[in-house]
Amino acid sequence: MSVKYTFNKEDGKKILVGAGIAVGGALLTYLANLLPNLEFGEFTPVVVAIFSILINAGRKFIENRK
Repeated sequence: MSVKYTFNKEDGKKILVGAGIAVGGALLTYLANLLPNLEFGEFTPVVVAIFSILINAGRKFIENRK
């Protein structure tokens, strides 16, 4: 753990991983909208959240496998 009001390398890595998951969910939603006849409309934020959760679950699934 870092000292209060500071960041260390571990904190930075966690922030970048979280940002990558969020961007990945948004990117998957954007790519899914490119498919014909697929429009999420008002449910786009929900789809972004679901895709982000799936990305994180996949990352955790393959992480530290021996």
